[in-house]
Amino acid sequence: MPSPAVGQPAPDFALEGVAAGERKTFSLADAKGGPLVLAFYPGDDTPVCTRQLCSYQDDLAELTGLGATLWGISPQDLVSHETFAQKRGLSFPLLADPQRQAIKAYGVNGPLGHTKRSVFVLDGAGVVRWAHVSALGLTYQDTQKIAAAVQAL
Repeated sequence: MPSPAVGQPAPDFALEGVAAGERKTFSLADAKGGPLVLAFYPGDDTPVCTRQLCSYQDDLAELTGLGATLWGISPQDLVSHETFAQKRGLSFPLLADPQRQAIKAYGVNGPLGHTKRSVFVLDGAGVVRWAHVSALGLTYQDTQKIAAAVQAL
């Protein structure tokens, strides 16, 4: 499935996740009203993913100051996310997508089942306004680029 193009409605989903030690269901439909950043990443506690998500945590105030919410999404389960978030001090939600529902809907299911490192910025109506899907996933979009996309909404 291809990734949704800029200007298209973002595919809806509902996934279990963990935020601040609490488990709950996160639904795209429930997040409408303000900018939402979806950061798809391959795996908890891997070197590049750890650098990426820790940098987002360090700069989280830059996004929240613009009214944006950040969700990390990967195929690991809730236990893995809880351990990773606690170990690294991550306060934003990490959503578990072991069946790859959202990963496939957003066209970021890569070769050999690896999740492509990708970021989507959605406006308050749930429309994709900026997207970056990495071919190899060895680098990631920094918070300043993402914040600029949010600010442009």
